[in-house]
Amino acid sequence: QVQLQESGGGSVQAGGSLRLSCAASGFLLRGYFMGWFRQAPGKEREGVATIYPVGTSAYYGDSVKGRFTISRDNSENRLYLEMNSLKLEDTAMYYCAATPVGLTAAELLRPAGFKFWGLGTQVTVSS
Repeated sequence: QVQLQESGGGSVQAGGSLRLSCAASGFLLRGYFMGWFRQAPGKEREGVATIYPVGTSAYYGDSVKGRFTISRDNSENRLYLEMNSLKLEDTAMYYCAATPVGLTAAELLRPAGFKFWGLGTQVTVSS
């Protein structure tokens, strides 16, 4: 049974940092596209970052480029999102997602392309 469990969310002041973690079970991260998505109240779910199944190549949403870093630890079967220089607009529920199928460049940050989802972890940035 595929499961994804996010952790590491919390409250932080603007300009601060957080590191999110996603523990995967029931499958091996390698070979899967892995992504982080977020959803703020009243807004659609948006792609934050996606990492390719092999290597360290990643794709980021414009709003987080240069501030967030996605990474994976295949030995621990975990996905990470390092978030720096956090802004008020980063406040959202953050979700970990996985898919075994190939994604085109246009699909990398689209929720519809991902098959498995975690339940999310809340990130709140305050001034």
